[in-house]
Amino acid sequence: MRTLHHFALSPFCRKVRLALGEKRLPFTLAAENPYEGRDALFALNPAGTVPVLVDEGGIVVPHSAAICEYLEEVYPVHPLIPGTAADRAEIRRLTFWFDEVFHREVTVRLLYEKVHKRFYDPRGARATPELAIVRAGSEALREHLDAISQITEVRRWLAGDALSIADLAAAGHLSALDYLGDVPWGQYEPAKEWFVRLKSRPCFRALLSDVVPGMPPVRHYADLDF
Repeated sequence: MRTLHHFALSPFCRKVRLALGEKRLPFTLAAENPYEGRDALFALNPAGTVPVLVDEGGIVVPHSAAICEYLEEVYPVHPLIPGTAADRAEIRRLTFWFDEVFHREVTVRLLYEKVHKRFYDPRGARATPELAIVRAGSEALREHLDAISQITEVRRWLAGDALSIADLAAAGHLSALDYLGDVPWGQYEPAKEWFVRLKSRPCFRALLSDVVPGMPPVRHYADLDF
């Protein structure tokens, strides 16, 4: 059986879950706490990080970018990096934008400050988010939402007419932030319309049922009309 080792609020794990769903590939989830340093996780991935995909036949693929490229090569039906060489370059550019720039400027400042510190900082309850970092993350998020709105005013999906891994990478980050209620969707209507289309796809259903123990999602998180 195909298994994805994951952490529920990891944007990178969410990207891979969405990719597996879009490709109609059945899989089971194995929840991991990457901060525990389990020997079994290190045996699969010496970096000790998630996601890690264990495919049929025991093939082990760590890291979301490697996993998505692997899925595209081994399971080409329902492609997520489609089109010409130029099309594929644009898809990869936008994917890296979210997984590198957005991650650094927004996800680390909001998700890590609010979630990772709360549950995994050795200081425990004393590890409160630093407001200056959260404020900087919120400001950066607005800039990125504005960019998404500009793109989706002229394109149906981020990289063009077809859904791609770029959309799923963006959705991985934004859905994790949306779980916390941090995304001001009402001020960015084109970005919201794009996200509603994504959120309505079958691959999204499992994500909308996620609940982190001790931190339930905001009320609108699972709503398709929000």
